[in-house]
Formats: sequence, structure tokens, C-alpha cells
Amino acid sequence: MLDSFFKISERGSTVGREVRGGLVTFFTMAYIVALNPLIIGLSKDSTGKFIGGDAPNLAKIAAVTALIAGILTILMGVVANFPLALATGLGLNTFVAVGIASKMTWQEAMGLVVLEGIIILILVLTGFRVAVFRAIPTQLKIAISVGIGLFIALIGLVDAGFVRRTGSGPVPVTLGDGGTLVGWPIVVFAFGLFLMVGLMVKKVKAAILIGIVAATVLAVAIESAFKIGPNFIAPDKVNPKGWGLNVPALPEKIIATPDFSIIGSFDLFGAFSRVSFVAALLFVFTLLLADFFDTMGTMTAIGAEAGLNDKDGNVPNANKILLVDSVAAIAGGASSISSNTSYIESASGVGEGARTGLASVVTGICFLLTTFLAPLVAIIPYEAATPALVIVGFLMMTQIKGIEWNDLGVAIPAFLTIILMPFTYNITVGIGAGFVSHVVIRAVQGKSKEVHWLLWLISGLFMVYFLTSPINTWVG
Repeated sequence: MLDSFFKISERGSTVGREVRGGLVTFFTMAYIVALNPLIIGLSKDSTGKFIGGDAPNLAKIAAVTALIAGILTILMGVVANFPLALATGLGLNTFVAVGIASKMTWQEAMGLVVLEGIIILILVLTGFRVAVFRAIPTQLKIAISVGIGLFIALIGLVDAGFVRRTGSGPVPVTLGDGGTLVGWPIVVFAFGLFLMVGLMVKKVKAAILIGIVAATVLAVAIESAFKIGPNFIAPDKVNPKGWGLNVPALPEKIIATPDFSIIGSFDLFGAFSRVSFVAALLFVFTLLLADFFDTMGTMTAIGAEAGLNDKDGNVPNANKILLVDSVAAIAGGASSISSNTSYIESASGVGEGARTGLASVVTGICFLLTTFLAPLVAIIPYEAATPALVIVGFLMMTQIKGIEWNDLGVAIPAFLTIILMPFTYNITVGIGAGFVSHVVIRAVQGKSKEVHWLLWLISGLFMVYFLTSPINTWVG
């Protein structure tokens, strides 16, 4: 039944590989259950309130984050049959907490998120979103996959502390702490990375999953012996030798009762009476553009890595994938946890062998269990999970050979797409730069007729996106 419904054999996979892939995807993105509450749960809105009341409600936010991620990821697996997991979007949640909620109440900010999701859903149902995807040249789709590969590799290195922000000086990032690798967590990261590489070279199945589990066990043992603690002890105190996000210590209790009471706390149109109509529209437009193209790039990269895309780089069941993703944006806002979107960390599960929606169902079930087992998930530190992102970044980078570097109309946009994703820490910026430069170069070459009219339209919208700050200043 599973094989027939999910087309497992048809896609050259097995139930075992799908289960392993689903588990790996969960382990590499489970951090969102702990991180999302810290981003949106500790921020106040314009009235000085937190989400759900006068005091932080981190446990509630964590429980709802896991619940919605689980439901949506299962929906993606069953409806779209694609190995893609969803959860609260990083970057989007920061923008909502800092850029939007600071100007209005949380309910009004979440209302804008729901509104953005409704607009995205309409664009999917009318076929516009898929039409835009198909209008993108194949070469740029490859560049998007490669750029995302470098991006997630950088995420892995930064989250592990192998690469860190300098905060000052001529370069933005450096090796470790001030140019030196320090602390036991880096040892755990290196152990996990080399173990995965060794197992892959030996063609051992479940190499990534084994690496994550083994590195977590080592991390728990090290923390038990040396009591290292977290890298951020307080807002003004840093422990450079500490663990990132989760401290890998055995919890006092494994099961916790979840509280979902913050679900449904949103005001759909309240923001338009709180801030100017133009300002509210710009907020929605920014969310819309980021959501629109982040997912498009993510599903392209996942499909390419899984070998599911056709010769033109089109993803199977693209309309269903984008439909579920649109519902995710609405669900995130309606549940008070910010917009939910597709996660590029799903590539780690594909790297483990996932090819169908069964992997997403496994990941979703893990998230649902996390609503009760949040203390257990907190055992896994960044340093044990992030080696998987570096490995998958390498696998996605190999697609670069498919780009025609002799054609400057493709090569330069591809180059900008690839480098700007990791350099700006933003998938949308890389895609936008690639689109705009491709349109401009083709026009200069006298080949503007080769550019689909939708790319002209989208490039114009991206220029508005890039110029949001001066436009805000202009409209006051």
C-alpha cells in the first residue's frame, strides 16, 4: 500500500530509506522548536506585550511550532508526495518580530501573515505561481540549487561555530573564535563530519543518520564530563567554548504536556488601522516576495538533488507543493507562530535517500511527538546536526557542471545567484539578483524576446523589493 501510494519503487527508493531520510530531516531542523520561541517569544509588540500575554510564553510557542510543523509536513507528504518538510520560516520570523510587530500588536502582525498567505494561495490556485516557475530558464534553476547548496553549507558551519561573525574588522566572518577553533563542541562537529564522510565513502546506508546519532552521544558524554554550558549565558555575556542553542544534557523529564492556547490569536485587517495603508501593503509585499521565491528555490533544489526534476528543471507536482506551502503561511499566522514555509534542511533527508512523501510523513510524525517530547529533542546540539548540512551542501554543489559558463547572459546571473545566497544569508536576494541581471544582460545583447514576459514582471517587482528602504522613506 505504501509503495503504491507514494510510488516508492518507481522512484528507486525503499521504505527503509524513506524512514531514515525522514528522521534525518527532522534531526537537522528540530532546532526550530527551540529557536522560534527565542526569536518571537522574547520580542514585545508596540503595546509592550509578548505573544499570548504580559510575560513570555516560550513553552506554548514551542508546542505550537512543533504541532503546526508536524501537520503541514504530513500534508506535504500525503498531498504532494514530495520529500519536503515545513516549519516556521527563519528570517521571516525575525522580520515579523522586529520589523512588523514593533509597529502594531502581535494579533495585527499575525493578521498580515495570514493575509500574505491568502494572496499566495490565490496565486497558486490561478496557476500564476507555477507559471512563474516554468518561465525561469533551466540554467538559472541549476544556479538556484547550487547557491542553496552553498547557503546551507554556510548555515551548518556558522551554527556549529566553525565560522563566526567578527563583529568588527575588515571581514564579516572568521574561523572560530578570533581565527582559532576553540571548545569541545567543535570537536563534536568535526567528529560528526568526518564520520559521515567516512561512511559515505564506504557507501554505508544511513551514513548521515548514524553520524548525527553518534555525534549526539559524544556530545552528551562531553557535557556530562566537563559541564560546558551554552555559548550565550546572558544577553551581554558570551561563552565562546559553549554549545550552540541546545546543551546536550539528559533532561530531568522526557514528557511534557503541551499548551496550544495561543492558536487563533490574529486580527486580519487590524494593521491597516494601526499603520498607514501603504506601510501595511509594503509589509505584506515583503513577506509575499520572500515566501514566493524561497519556496520556489527550495523545491527546485530538493527536486534536483533527488533526481526528480525533468529535463527543463521542472518539479513534479509543483502545483500541489506550492499549494501546501501557501496553506502553511496561513496556518503559521493563524497559530501565532509566524509564517511557515518549506525548509532547505529537507535536503539532508534527500541525501540520506528520501525520494517520496513518506519521508515527510515520518518527519511530520516526529514533530507531532515533539509536542510531548520537547525535552528529549533538546538533547541534540547544533554541533551534532550541522555536519549533515555541510555534506548536503557538497552534494548540491556538484550540479554546477550543468551551467553553460560560455554564455554570459546565463553565466553572470548564475554567478550572482550562487554567491549572493550565502553572502547575504538570503535565498530570495540571490534569486532576485539572478533574475534582474539576466533580464538586463539579455536586453543589452538584443535578445530581450528570449526572456519570458513573466520574468520582466518579476524582475520589476524585485527592484521594488531591493529598493524598499528608499520607497519607505519617500512615502513617509
